[in-house]
Amino acid sequence: MKYGVILPGGTAPEQLQQAVLAEQAGWDGVFVWEAASGVDAWSLLAAIAAATTRIRLGTMLTPLPWRRPWKVASQVATVDQLSAGRAVLGIGVGALTADLPLTGEATDLRERAAMMDDGIDLMRTLWAGGTSHHGPHYDYEVGRGDLAEVGRPVQERVPIWVVAVWPRPRSLRRVLKCDGVIPGHGGGPDEIRQMRAWLVERGAPEDLDILAEGETPGDDAAAAWARVSPWAEAGCTWWMETRWEMPHHSAERMHEIRGRIAAGPPRRPA
Repeated sequence: MKYGVILPGGTAPEQLQQAVLAEQAGWDGVFVWEAASGVDAWSLLAAIAAATTRIRLGTMLTPLPWRRPWKVASQVATVDQLSAGRAVLGIGVGALTADLPLTGEATDLRERAAMMDDGIDLMRTLWAGGTSHHGPHYDYEVGRGDLAEVGRPVQERVPIWVVAVWPRPRSLRRVLKCDGVIPGHGGGPDEIRQMRAWLVERGAPEDLDILAEGETPGDDAAAAWARVSPWAEAGCTWWMETRWEMPHHSAERMHEIRGRIAAGPPRRPA
């Protein structure tokens, strides 16, 4: 199992410092919250890429139907180049919350799901060096091949982790053309086992990334591992350390997240 930390918020300099601390403390990845407004996730990840050498970097997560997929493809490729191949893209359809600005974006769930499917295909085309895509929701055509060439990521295949809900087949089939699954709507280790078996039976690789998230104490290794181990045994490949309670940017929350990052990930006791 690998261990990532999701930065809950703060200013861009604060989050950059937290990411550098995470690499020093032995975490395997740093992921940032892509909100409707505020600190820009991909600008922040580009800065983190330049300041680190090892950790995986990505969003948790990008609401793809509310973004231009060609722009997201460019942002991911830029971070991948700057990080020498460490970018990960976490995506979902977007959550309808009270703080979501009214911008006229699509809100129908089926429409957003279809837009996400088409967006995935478009991004894969661009990352492979393609210059055109004509799908049910997006038409993209660029006449300059040099733009496509310099905009390719370092990785042969940038990992895309997508939200999926067990046991919804339509949601789960989307995972089969991605590289990892962000389980939605809760559930426990038993649901993870069932979901993983369903996906592998339908062609997903045995090493498909499956995420689990939660909070662990930094001062009690045994308790931290007791919290994580059921997920590892169920087949999860990443543990995401989270601190989602509001407010995200208070001095107390920033002190808390720095302390938890500095304590290091919840490793299996020796």
